[in-house]
Amino acid sequence: MCGGSMMPIFLVEEFHDIAPPVDYSLVPPWLIFVATFAGLILLGWVVWLIWRKRKQPQSPKLPRDTALDALEQISTEIERISPYRFSIRVSDILRRYVTEQYALPVTRQTSVEFLNALTNSSPFSEEETRLLENFLNRCDLIKFARYNATTADSRSLLEEATRFVKGGELATTFA
Repeated sequence: MCGGSMMPIFLVEEFHDIAPPVDYSLVPPWLIFVATFAGLILLGWVVWLIWRKRKQPQSPKLPRDTALDALEQISTEIERISPYRFSIRVSDILRRYVTEQYALPVTRQTSVEFLNALTNSSPFSEEETRLLENFLNRCDLIKFARYNATTADSRSLLEEATRFVKGGELATTFA
């Protein structure tokens, strides 16, 4: 005991420094950083590609293509749908096509009103106007006069609608 303090001798002994950590890794630290950086770049690139692909707007289908697709789809249902329902659906497809393609208010007018409006100024050729008039009159006959239509009438309506959408050219039968 020295100097008047009553400390035990084992506490007075000098402390030894702690040994530094031992490097036991076989891979150098700089290689770990480079691999992590490359992995993050790769992950970022994949995320960017996915985000870019999702964001790219699909080019909209032309009204003509949309109408032809709808007519082709409904052609498979000719045998299962009553001619009355079929005429309504084909008429809706054609009216939607004319509205989208030519910006004409076919969906808000009766067939007679629309055909009368066409006599003043028509974006259609004479053959197309005749085809459209014939089609709308036959649809109205089936829908409103309750004409006893057959599957052959439905096929005829489909053919006229397809010819009109294709621009008056002869249509190939979808069935």
